[in-house]
Order: sequence, then structure tokens, then C-alpha cells
Amino acid sequence: MRWTRRELLRVSTALLTGDLTYAGETHPVWTSRPTVTVGPKDADITGTGDKAIQAAVDHMAASGGGTVRLLPGAYHLRNAVDLRRGVRILGSGAESVLRKGPLAKAMLAEDAEPWDEEIVLAGTSDLRAGDGVAIRVDDPSQGGRRIVLRTLVARDGNRLKLDQAMDVARFTLRGNAHVLTQYPLIRGIGASNASVENLLLDGNKQNNGTLDHYWGNHLGCVWLERSHRVALKSIVARNCASDGLSWQTSHDVLVEDCHCLDNAGFGMHAGSGSLRPLVRKNRIERNYIGFYFCWGARHGIVEHNTITDSQTSGVSIGQKDTDNLVHHNEILRSGEAGVLFRSVERALWPDRNRVEANRIVDSGSENGVAIDVQAGADGVVTGNELLETRGAMRRIGLKIAAGIRSLNVAGNRFRGFATEIADSREQA
Repeated sequence: MRWTRRELLRVSTALLTGDLTYAGETHPVWTSRPTVTVGPKDADITGTGDKAIQAAVDHMAASGGGTVRLLPGAYHLRNAVDLRRGVRILGSGAESVLRKGPLAKAMLAEDAEPWDEEIVLAGTSDLRAGDGVAIRVDDPSQGGRRIVLRTLVARDGNRLKLDQAMDVARFTLRGNAHVLTQYPLIRGIGASNASVENLLLDGNKQNNGTLDHYWGNHLGCVWLERSHRVALKSIVARNCASDGLSWQTSHDVLVEDCHCLDNAGFGMHAGSGSLRPLVRKNRIERNYIGFYFCWGARHGIVEHNTITDSQTSGVSIGQKDTDNLVHHNEILRSGEAGVLFRSVERALWPDRNRVEANRIVDSGSENGVAIDVQAGADGVVTGNELLETRGAMRRIGLKIAAGIRSLNVAGNRFRGFATEIADSREQA
């Protein structure tokens, strides 16, 4: 049997939603599936912390899968809730609020070796057993910045025991080694056939500082790693010190009807090596970057989203991102560029990406660019509506860097720019 790319995406989506049938097949209609409720009262598991939610998730996973329903309430988390195979976490909309606790931080008093399962703090802190933490070393002389995510399982004075060894590197005092209560609110490592739906996730940014891009990979409102066939639906992910929704090396992720706003990092982050994300009908506003294709994100579809007021670019495409389709989106008031093909060395150029039928309005400052192609091969930019309503100034509709090869530009409509197309290839 031969499948088109669109059919494969339909199949992967239907597997998540249970809507897939084939001619000649019949399936029973299950009127009841296992469900356990969590909430402040009148619930199967009473509680409003991460431990209560995690107990319900683990119970459903051990039972072969089912739904964890979060009743209305404010849930205060000191660690991530780990998503499990076959489990659906279903909230009660804006009435189910998961909120990250305030930041606690301490420097290490001793170097930590890769095999160590304990760390020693310098001075006092509010860290306690059960907390989710990020342990970091920042000094490039120590081999670059490193981070590990761990759970504190015991404490005796200033000595803390971790749930597993450090593993990855030496964390030295010379490298400014320190520990912070940083963790995603929902975490999926190796999760599959699972979903998170109808929740409000609040990263409590004002009490957690702001993380740069490196740390944002790990610490969004939702973070998936090496996960498959996970659906994120009708989630509000707001006010995070890093990304809103982030999935790394995770395949067939569906993101639908979500609202990512006011996050210090990326609104949505299709992480390194991720295949076939389907991102549709979302609102992404007031993030550092709206939608970010990371290193080697491939065969993704980003469609029918509204992306507004990004600090830099609305959509960013870069290193080895190939065969992605960005179409029928509305991208408004980006701080620098509506769509950016990032400047990367030629060996890492993105390839065969299509930017089609988008409406891109009022990008950048007085020299802003609606679509800025700084690197790429065999791409398509066609059928887009590019508008500038603030006056022409030095603004450009489509900017193409020298050396770009095989970029197909056709059928785009321009209005209000000083220069509609600035093509440096013609000058090379």
C-alpha cells in the first residue's frame, strides 16, 4: 500500500483521536473507559500538588491506560508531572490551573562528579525532598554549559540525595555549579499514545526569573523528549520563564487549539530531530519567538495558526530543517521578521521548506522584513499576502540573501513596503 504524506498525517492524527477506520472493518464502541479524578475535594484522589496528580497518572498507566481528570482547582507544583504511556490528562479548562512554585536556588559547596548521587549546598535554601531541580554548570572552560534534571529524594542538612547519578559531566565550583527548582509542569520522556488536554499551565515567570534559550529546551510548561504520538490539545501555556510547549526528538506530536502566551522563550518549539509534528488552529502571542523549528525538524505542518507580537520572529526555520510546510497562518506584528530562515553555515542549510498562503502584517521596526531568507536550498515562498500598514520607511516584503539556490518565489502579494523584493542573488 502506498501512502501520500497527507494520508500519513491523517492516520497519525486519527490514531490519537480514535477516529481511524478502514473499509470492511468494524470496531466496538466503548462507552466506558477507566477514569480517576484528582481535585481539592470530592475526588478519587484528594490533593492539589504534583504528588496527587502523579499518583493518578501512575495508577492509570499500571491499569493499562485511561484518563486522569483534574477537577476545578488551583494545583501548586514543586515537580513535574510525568506523562505515561496510554494516559490522558484531562482538565476542566481554565478552572484547572497548574502553577509552578517560586524559584529556590543554591550554589554547590563541593564539586559533583558524574557518578555522584548526592550534592552538597553552600548555605541554606528552601529546597526540600520531592522538589524537581535543574543542576547547572555555566563556565565554558568546563566543557560548555551543562544541565541535568533531577528529583531530590532526601535531605540531611546541606547534603541532598538525588533520584539518580549526575551522569553527564563534572559540575565544578570553578564552573559556577548551582542547583535551582526548575522543571517543566508536564514532562513526557519516552511517552507514547498519550495526551494532555483542557488545562491552564502557568509558569509563574515573575517568581522564576528568565531562562535563556539553552535552558528553555528543558523547562517549558510542557516538555517532551523521545516521545511519540502525543496530543496536546486546548492547553493554555502562559507566563513561563522558558518555552510554552516544547518537544525534543519526538515524533507525530499533535498540537491543536492551544494558546501559548507571554513566555520568555519560544511559544512552541519543534525540537531537534522531531518528525511530522502537526500544529494547527493555535494562538501564539507575545513570546520571544512564536514557532521555532529546531535542528533537524522535518516533515512538519504548521497551519491555520495565529501568531502575534513575537519579540523577534513569528516563525523561525534553521539548521537542517527539511520538508516542512508553513501555510495559511496569520503572522502579525513580529518584532524583527514574520518568517525567518536563520543564517547558518552552508552544510546546515534548511531544504525543501514551503511557506505558502500566509498573511504576514507589520513585521519589524523601520527596517523590518516580512519574510527574511538568510539561508536555504530548494525552498518555496508562494501565495503569501505581505502587508505593511505603518508606512514604507525602509521596510522589505521579501528579502533573499546572496547564494540562496533554487528558491521558488511566485504569486506573493505585496502592499505598503519600500521594497517588495530585495534579492541579493541578482547582485552576486
